Amino acid sequence: MSEYPDDLRYTTDHEWVRETAEGVRIGITGYAQEALGDVVFVSLPTVGDEVSKGDSCGEVESTKSVSDLYAPLTGTVTAVNEALEGTPELVNSDPYGDGWMYEITLGDGADTSELMDAEAYQQQLG
Repeated sequence: MSEYPDDLRYTTDHEWVRETAEGVRIGITGYAQEALGDVVFVSLPTVGDEVSKGDSCGEVESTKSVSDLYAPLTGTVTAVNEALEGTPELVNSDPYGDGWMYEITLGDGADTSELMDAEAYQQQLG
């Protein structure tokens, strides 16, 4: 697997989006978790919350800092990764798998095609 999987879409805020049958699953990229360092706490939105693209909807706390999570798309939260409550380090060990953050159903007009593909994301990292 490449460091930035080709089947995902990416934001300039270092979040990834994976399309699912129900909507989209969201997490932070390998780049973001490396920059943060050891993740010690994750604050996620609540199921049923409406999130708007670009708005803060949670936080990731590490031994170095606290960073906001930004909604990459507008929609309604349908699931959160409850495993992160007890084992936030999953964000570091498996950012694209068990370290996922939350899922949303997309709001009207929201579309993953407006996000970057893996190549564009890597280019903007420099």
